[in-house]
Amino acid sequence: MQIQALQTPLVKLHDQLWPIIQTAIASQLGQLPEKSVIAISSKIISYAQGRLVPKTAADLTDAVVCKAHKNQLIRQEADWYLDPNQSRYQLMFTIKNDTLAVNAGVDESNAGDNFVLWPENLPMVLADLWLKLRTEFKIKAVGLVVTDSKTYPLRWGVTATCLAHCGFLALNDCRGQTDLFGRKMEMEQVNLAEAIAVAAALEMGEVA
Repeated sequence: MQIQALQTPLVKLHDQLWPIIQTAIASQLGQLPEKSVIAISSKIISYAQGRLVPKTAADLTDAVVCKAHKNQLIRQEADWYLDPNQSRYQLMFTIKNDTLAVNAGVDESNAGDNFVLWPENLPMVLADLWLKLRTEFKIKAVGLVVTDSKTYPLRWGVTATCLAHCGFLALNDCRGQTDLFGRKMEMEQVNLAEAIAVAAALEMGEVA
């Protein structure tokens, strides 16, 4: 597997996603090879969709007010949540779109004076990009993943997770195969989408 980061201009609010992706691929790769997988940060999709909530004047001057505003947004965004007083770090553990996440994806990094929310309708977004990639670059097999940072319980540091994928099977099912000692595997399914997201995010970096 080869991984290459593609540079784009700074994405601004309501920028169109497809021209940014098409230009980056054409200018830096020329042609998109068959069986490529494009990893896209969830944040640039959020910018394209306008999924930013401006901080108030009080947010910018009072950390307590800002935290309360953020927690309110998290409660609105989450399908399920634990209140921050149940975490020693005052974080909210949440489930959103069947994903276990901190703060339901509500983020302040690379956001200016805003809160960034997770993008919406990712299956539709990726299906549209998938069709455009195949048409523009005249290829048959291409995949996409949407990445975001995540933390693991009892582990320091962040890795990436896949919020959505398109164009390939997310799971490589190894059940029924035998291991090196002839034992038949019963549970093993390799999460390709998650593994690709982790590798791609490592190359992209957390502050790019």
